[in-house]
Amino acid sequence: MAVVKPFRGLRPPADLASEIACLPYDVMNSHEAAVMAQGREKSLLHITRAEIDLPEGTDVHSEEVYLRAVENFIAWQKRGWLLDDRERHFYIYAQTMNGRTQYGIVGAAAVEDYLSGVIKKHELTRPDKEEDRMIHVRANNANIEPVFFAYPAVKELDKIVERIVRKEKAEYDFVAEDGIGHHFWVVWDRKTNDTIEKLFAEKVPYVYVADGHHRTAAAALVGKEKKEKNPSHRGDEEYNFFMAVIFPDDQLRIIDYNRVVKDLNGMTPSLFIEKLKESFEVKEKGSRTHRPTRLHNFGMYLDGKWYSLTARKGTYNNDDPIGVLDVTILTERVLLPLLDIQDLRRSKRIDFVGGIRGLGELKKRVDSGEMKVAFALYPVSMKQLITIADTGNIMPPKTTWFEPKLRSGLVIHKLD
Repeated sequence: MAVVKPFRGLRPPADLASEIACLPYDVMNSHEAAVMAQGREKSLLHITRAEIDLPEGTDVHSEEVYLRAVENFIAWQKRGWLLDDRERHFYIYAQTMNGRTQYGIVGAAAVEDYLSGVIKKHELTRPDKEEDRMIHVRANNANIEPVFFAYPAVKELDKIVERIVRKEKAEYDFVAEDGIGHHFWVVWDRKTNDTIEKLFAEKVPYVYVADGHHRTAAAALVGKEKKEKNPSHRGDEEYNFFMAVIFPDDQLRIIDYNRVVKDLNGMTPSLFIEKLKESFEVKEKGSRTHRPTRLHNFGMYLDGKWYSLTARKGTYNNDDPIGVLDVTILTERVLLPLLDIQDLRRSKRIDFVGGIRGLGELKKRVDSGEMKVAFALYPVSMKQLITIADTGNIMPPKTTWFEPKLRSGLVIHKLD
C-alpha cells in the first residue's frame, strides 16, 4: 500500500504566493523563462531556471547555474519570501480551468515506494534529464517543485477534501496570467492529517506518475543516495520522502498530444493519401477542422485540407494495452512504414504539439511551410494509462499531456 505522509512545508506568505508561483521548469526553454520572470523578482523561476540570472547563452547544466539556484533559494528564505511551517501538514491544492476544478492532496511520497513499484510509471526517462534534476535537488537539499501523481479515487478522502474546501478559507486563491485558478488550503487539524495518512496506507494500493517522470526519478534517486551515505540511517528521515500532489483518478483528464512532420518522405500528397487508404478509411473534410471524435479516429491536415482517418479493423490489437493506443497505430501504420521516421525520440523530422495549443497550431505550422503534414489524435484515457502502468508496459514517447500544469512555489519540501 502507498505511504504518503504530511510534512513541514516551506511556503510563501499569502500575499506573495501569486508572485512566487510559476509554471514547472520543463514546460519552457531559457528564453521563455526569462520572459516569464521579467519584472517578477520573486518568481520561483529564479531558482528552478536560475540561468535566467546569468549571461545569455550560459550552459543550463553548468555548475554556476546550480550555485545561483542555491544562492537564490537561500535569499528567498532570508527575505521572508519563503517561510517554514512549524508542524507537519497535508495540503489541498485545487486548480480551475474552463470552469472545471480538480482537487489534489499534497504530501510526501516514499522513496521506497518508487523503488519497489508501488509508485507506477508509464514513461521512460532519460539519464541526462534525471541527472540535471538530481543535481538541483542535491544542491538545494529540497524538492523545490512537486510531482503530479494520480491514485484510485477513495470516497473517504474525497469527503475530507470536500469538507476542508467547504468550511475553511483557502490560504492562497489567485488566477494566474494564463487564466488558470489556483486554490490552496493547509490541513491544520492534526487528527485529520493522521486520518489522511491512514487512508492512503489502507485504501490506496498504488499511485501513478501522471506528469513529472524525471523529477520523480531524480527525487527518489537522491533519497536513495542519502540513505546509502548515512551510516545511522533510520528510515524516517525527510530524505526518504519527496513532494507530490496526488489527485483522484476520476478528476483528471488527459488532453491530446499531436504530431507534425516536415516532409512526406519523397511522396506526393496524392500518393501519400493512396498509401494511407491501405490502413485507414480516409474522408476529405476540406477547410473544416477535423477533431478526432473517438479512439482510432485521427485528424490530418495536408495541403490546405483536413481529413478524417479511421483505422481499419485488423490494424490494431484490442487485447494489447500498447497496441490498441492511437499513438501506436499512427506510428506503426504511418510514421514508420510510410514516412520512415524510425526514432520518435531523436528524429529531427517530427515534432510534438500539446493539445493545449489547439488544432489551429497544427494548421499554422503546416501552412507556414515549416511542416508538411499534421496529425491530431484522440486523447488517451486515465483508464488506459493505469492499465499500461499496471501491466508493466511503457507508453510510446509523447503520449499524454496533462493540463492544467501544477504551479511550483506554493510549497517546498526540505530534505532535512
